[in-house]
Amino acid sequence: MKDFAEYIIYEEKHLIICHKPSGVPVQSAGVGVLDLECACLNYLQQKNKKNNRQPYVGIVQRLDQPVEGLVVLAKTKQAAGELGRQVQDGRMEKTYLAVVDGEIEDSQGELCDWLLKDSKMRMAKVVPPGTKGSKEAKLCYRVLQRREGKSLLEIRLLTGRYHQIRAQLSHFGFPLAGDTKYNPQGHSQTGGLGLCACRLYLSHPVSGEKMGWEIWPDGEVFRNWQV
Repeated sequence: MKDFAEYIIYEEKHLIICHKPSGVPVQSAGVGVLDLECACLNYLQQKNKKNNRQPYVGIVQRLDQPVEGLVVLAKTKQAAGELGRQVQDGRMEKTYLAVVDGEIEDSQGELCDWLLKDSKMRMAKVVPPGTKGSKEAKLCYRVLQRREGKSLLEIRLLTGRYHQIRAQLSHFGFPLAGDTKYNPQGHSQTGGLGLCACRLYLSHPVSGEKMGWEIWPDGEVFRNWQV
């Protein structure tokens, strides 16, 4: 993992927006694995050496470890509370880019399924509506490009469920490129997981100002695509 400062897109006294690389967990994934939260704490401690107070880092929303993209970290409890409410009520908007196996014919569409989390397998599976413990999952997609047996999608989540994009696209018949959990061909592919949180919109936790950021993925799987 590089110096945390190299991942920062935007920073001020209430929050940090960073570009999390694929393979880095947002929070602790085990002994010896540096996560985004700890890296941010180390960065703030070094930045404010003269201040004896322990810096605060609030995790507002998460990305799966193999997924790259924009993540917001709160630097105060007040900011964490307000940003968390924006996540819950849908005011915080996130858009994803995805590379999937297969050329989708429809230019756009909506997927609606019921997902059940399997904690033992660390996966989500699509189940019949109303299955005990399941939750409804919805997303919208738009096809940006098709070529060589793959499609580049823009995805907007209407709900936020565990492994939602990965599970729903796999069930739809167009699994993410390089997804070793949900794609039967994932283990034979190179270039990493074809998923990136590329746009983020929120209201500033104190001023209420509308703010937004956009990135293009660093992952190898995205390098030959252009929009």
